[in-house]
Amino acid sequence: MGAAMARNLVKAGLDVRVWNRTKEKAEPLGKDGARVAGTPAEAVDGADVVLTILHDADSALATMRQAAPALRKGAVWAQCTTAGVGALGAFAQFAREHGVVFLDSPVLGTRQPAENGQLLVLAAGPQEARQAVAPAFDAIGSRTVWVGEDAAEGTASRLKLVINSWVLTVTHGTAEALALAKGLGVDAADFLQAVSGGALDMGYLQAKAASILAGDFTPSFAVHTAEKDARLIVEAGESVGVRLDVAAAGAERFRRAAELGHGEEDMAASYFASFEK
Repeated sequence: MGAAMARNLVKAGLDVRVWNRTKEKAEPLGKDGARVAGTPAEAVDGADVVLTILHDADSALATMRQAAPALRKGAVWAQCTTAGVGALGAFAQFAREHGVVFLDSPVLGTRQPAENGQLLVLAAGPQEARQAVAPAFDAIGSRTVWVGEDAAEGTASRLKLVINSWVLTVTHGTAEALALAKGLGVDAADFLQAVSGGALDMGYLQAKAASILAGDFTPSFAVHTAEKDARLIVEAGESVGVRLDVAAAGAERFRRAAELGHGEEDMAASYFASFEK
């Protein structure tokens, strides 16, 4: 996600510096026109806009703490990682302490939309910061949906968790339906044809089913990351008294799939959790 976003920022004519915890993953971006930084501080030095897209909240906050000495006062920090709602207070506190403007701005999409600059940016933050960040958001996304002015309230992150809860549910539903079809000796093509074009059909079902049937688990959204998001969803529900049994079971399916060696594969590898022990 981060590499694809960086390439699109460069294509838009922006001056882009990049940093990754594994430098080898960032180095190819140098050939695309980005400047590869050796440290987070070097990456943000003098920047007007800082984007973070890391694995989780802890990684994002730790990286920003390393970057802190070089942050320009008044810079806009667009936090794009799916970090859940529990970390928003710490993000907002960090921004206040270092004189930067915090935007809660998780992005919706997988590898292909990221590469095509077609992500959906869900954003919350003050009006005065939106113009500064608009060129970056326009470069990485097809559109930006502003859902609030106080980033610390987590309006955007809350929406992202709701959307991801549906995405993960559909993924598991597809995987389990195909697993059951295999177990019962039902031709999966008959299942897909039976629902095709009707109220039970959807593009995501067809796409994930095609990947599973082709044995193509090239990651667009990896199992490890999907498990992380599933647990954030469950935690968010618990924090407001909402029990999410399907999401909790889905997190366990992802855990089992990862334990079986599919952690770096696409989350459609949830399929394997139905068979292997």
